[in-house]
Amino acid sequence: MGRTRLTLAQAIVRFLMNQYVEQDGESKPFFAGLWGIFGHGNIGGIAQAAQQYGPEFRYYIGRNEQAMVHAAIAYAKLKNRKRTFACLSSIGPGATNMVTGAATATVNRIPVLLLAGDIFGERVQAPVLQQVESEHSQDFSANDAFRAVCRYWDRLYRPEQAITALPEIMRVLTSPVDTGAAFLALPQDIQTYAFDYPEELFHRRVWRIPRNRPDLDSMAKAVSWIRESKSPLIIAGGGVRYSGATEVLRIFAEQTGIPVAETHSGKGSLRYDHPLSLGAAGVSGTKGANIIAEHADLIIGIGTRFTDFPTASKTAFRNPGVRFVNINVFEMDAYKHAATPLVGDAKATLTELLPMLKGYTTSTAFREQIGRLNKEWNDEVERLYQLNMQPVMSQGEVIGEVEASSKSEDIVVTSAGSLPGDLLKLWRCRDVCSYQVEYGYSVMGYEIAGGLGAKMASPDREVYVMVGDGSFLMMSSEIVTSIQEGLKLIIVLVDNEGFSSVGRVSEQVGSEGFGCHYRYRGESGWYDGDPIRLNFQQICQGYGANSITVETRGELASALSKARAAHKTTCIYVRTDWHERVPGYTTCWWDMATAEVSTSKGTKAARSAYEREKVNQRYLMLPSRPDAV
Repeated sequence: MGRTRLTLAQAIVRFLMNQYVEQDGESKPFFAGLWGIFGHGNIGGIAQAAQQYGPEFRYYIGRNEQAMVHAAIAYAKLKNRKRTFACLSSIGPGATNMVTGAATATVNRIPVLLLAGDIFGERVQAPVLQQVESEHSQDFSANDAFRAVCRYWDRLYRPEQAITALPEIMRVLTSPVDTGAAFLALPQDIQTYAFDYPEELFHRRVWRIPRNRPDLDSMAKAVSWIRESKSPLIIAGGGVRYSGATEVLRIFAEQTGIPVAETHSGKGSLRYDHPLSLGAAGVSGTKGANIIAEHADLIIGIGTRFTDFPTASKTAFRNPGVRFVNINVFEMDAYKHAATPLVGDAKATLTELLPMLKGYTTSTAFREQIGRLNKEWNDEVERLYQLNMQPVMSQGEVIGEVEASSKSEDIVVTSAGSLPGDLLKLWRCRDVCSYQVEYGYSVMGYEIAGGLGAKMASPDREVYVMVGDGSFLMMSSEIVTSIQEGLKLIIVLVDNEGFSSVGRVSEQVGSEGFGCHYRYRGESGWYDGDPIRLNFQQICQGYGANSITVETRGELASALSKARAAHKTTCIYVRTDWHERVPGYTTCWWDMATAEVSTSKGTKAARSAYEREKVNQRYLMLPSRPDAV
């Protein structure tokens, strides 16, 4: 066996360059390159290795470590988790900036590799710059914060430890079940140590992503439940898209007559205008999806985690006899809601279910009802797109103009705030990849970096980033990176003078939007003074982007046309009405805990409403407080 003498850092980079994935006979490199911000803790190690291997393993400079991870996540999402980036930070604040990104990746089950500088392994220099000390252990650093938010965590104290650690990282990152953030803490001196590595470590290795099949007895039970159902409903999650199951889902729905509702990750699994498409499920769901969910006798969850939004905090499914069949590669998700679990790949499982369900279909009346609900919802979308609000537009009207300016293959990106809920209801997906919204972690500041990652994954598509003023102020720095890399984004900056989404929740719990408006502090001591007016146009221009301010729908349409024709990132600033919001539909409810006692009349009224709604949660016999259970 031949050997090559490399530093630990050089070995890591060379290893990453030779990792490939394969599914359905298609093979491709797993890593698209390295994002990094160099500094104390990596400059002599991974940074040196990145320079040594040059353009062959492309390096991208970020402006914020969290944003680097967000860009990698968005890239991996659009690549159906078959490609991703490594992200490199220094020690201390550079590393902990990535913690939020790590949590975002892990919650969304998206692969990303994080490499962080660490304290000296030999320890004689301690405490070093940016070191977090503990009186209870010397084997401790800020990087231990990643343990809770990563699927794999390791710290390498010897260069030869890479021989066993690196394949384990790849096992996790390429697993459809265990994937998420993988993390390596790299002491800054150990990165520079050399070792005679076996050449075999750097041979091209292909990791095959399997299509696991469920247990046959469970399949038979699921088939019997489906055949017995009269009003079933499919909830399509991200697993449909990541397994490439959208076409077989369409065939399955058409053969059985079972309608499809979608989560954020699953949106686009079925075209919006398909007669069996009900659109969004749950709290941010359509009227049709929620009507069918309320009375469904069977829910078929496909690749969904069943979070509190599609389940409406477990108030969406109100038929006392409702049963669940869950198709999921992740066993924990497959067993949720006391389901018959089909633990396996969505595409493979649906394909094998089809012949087993030959002859089964829902009734003609049920299909006709679904078709009517689909058409009625499209009419409602058109109504919300044409409100003609004065003097400022509604957020729904802005979304309508963005959709009208887009082509079917174009991509819309957003994350936290009110935009995800409104887009989930309104955006009409004409392409499976057109909706790239992060809502598993609902992280503010994801939007522009996420748009950058989406553009890197699909440079031939236009990428629309829709971002609220709150998220923009948290992280807008990657506009600079988009300019530097020549990766054009169309950024629609929606200003409603505060945190509109949480403001609505504040109103729900009786707090009247307290702390959610961007206002000066008034004489009363509260933030009830004049609105804060920022010159967002100059901010965007300062980053190097084109910038356009619009006030009317006509101006917005014109600005979007100019942005499409432009060759670099263009920011379009538009104010919207705080109060005019896309409403909720039917009885779906989001459990936002409300104070049990208060001196506020608004909070008292909110608590009464809260108690009326909470009795509708499945599995719950409502006591007045947890200690009464």
